[in-house]
Amino acid sequence: MSVERRSLLRAMPGVALASAMAPAQAADAEALTPPALSLAFRLRVLIGPPQELGMVDGVRKRVIPITGGTVEGPRLQGQVLPGGADWQSIRADGTADILARYTLQAQDGTLISVTNPGYRHGPPEVLARIAAGQVVDPALYYFRTTPRFDVASDSVHGWLGRTVFLCTAGRYSDHVRLDIFAAS
Repeated sequence: MSVERRSLLRAMPGVALASAMAPAQAADAEALTPPALSLAFRLRVLIGPPQELGMVDGVRKRVIPITGGTVEGPRLQGQVLPGGADWQSIRADGTADILARYTLQAQDGTLISVTNPGYRHGPPEVLARIAAGQVVDPALYYFRTTPRFDVASDSVHGWLGRTVFLCTAGRYSDHVRLDIFAAS
């Protein structure tokens, strides 16, 4: 075998490895920018006593009535209208699988429908304190939602219907606080 051929055969694994790495390096060069989050508004959603449905298919179900509230922030002001609710499925590990539906009324009178799914979970002792109505630092548990808004697209609030949002939340005895961030 010639010296050139032996050198080429020895070099082949390195060439193969280098060509395999090229797409990964190219992908890094084309990485998409992660979205930035900016506070759009805050909700203070007033709630009534939980309505316990009991165990349904092995999961504890309850409904939390929404009785009103406020909307304040740099991009939206108004009120939370009474009549919505938060439907919760409480898993055996204490995780609350949440689906809230309610209506906002902007200061200018525009009605905005909200569908807000999410999760709340944490250490059992923290969740017990929340259930007992105690004030608990929201940093001690996980409570996040991904709200979607239905609003007339030709209204000044049409941006709500074409933006992705992430919410961080806190549960208190008579209300839920939601800080709603728009993803850019």
